[in-house]
Amino acid sequence: AAMRTVEVVGLGVVVLSLSVELLGWFFSRRRSGRATNKVLFFPSEVALEHQSCMNSCFCSLPHGVETSFSRLLRCVLSACSTLDLCVFSFSNMDLSRAVLVLHSRGVTIRVLTDKDYSAITGSQIGVLRKAGICVRCDVSSVHMHHKFAVVDGHVLITGSLNWTLTAVQSNMENVIITEEPDLVQPFIKEFHRLWVHNDPARYLHSSDANTATSC
Repeated sequence: AAMRTVEVVGLGVVVLSLSVELLGWFFSRRRSGRATNKVLFFPSEVALEHQSCMNSCFCSLPHGVETSFSRLLRCVLSACSTLDLCVFSFSNMDLSRAVLVLHSRGVTIRVLTDKDYSAITGSQIGVLRKAGICVRCDVSSVHMHHKFAVVDGHVLITGSLNWTLTAVQSNMENVIITEEPDLVQPFIKEFHRLWVHNDPARYLHSSDANTATSC
């Protein structure tokens, strides 16, 4: 009977050990496959680093220095198929150049912005339009104050940050980067709603509909 007890206890120890190992493997697999979640805070010193080379080249990352802005740029430049951008004010030249690089790679880009701020001095919206990127301005009487982007339909960039040099370099700002579907999907839905709502062809007279350059 004593021998039988020892055997049972020994078997129990083996089972417990295997269970612990399996649980460790399971949770490590879950961690490795877990959606990306990052929080970035600004101001970021990277804007100052870029000033020295802004007129001569485009640097996707700031010479190996890891900062909030370099992480933001890396996420934007990771787009392989689509970039949907909905932003109140866009005057940051590095972010503009990143979007232009994506456009040159064949990434489909759509930009929604506030109509008043798209025309201010330093706005990059005209630069994007001139390059052939499709831009729509909010037609409502209130400001389009969103600041978010969706990369490849599964990565969300959102927070308080306008895409301006002042926001990056001088303001207290935050950005969240996430792949959580429950967070990404509502932003995709909202972008689509605003994109359709602000289609310029909807506001042209029927006689002009055939000549509308709606994108």
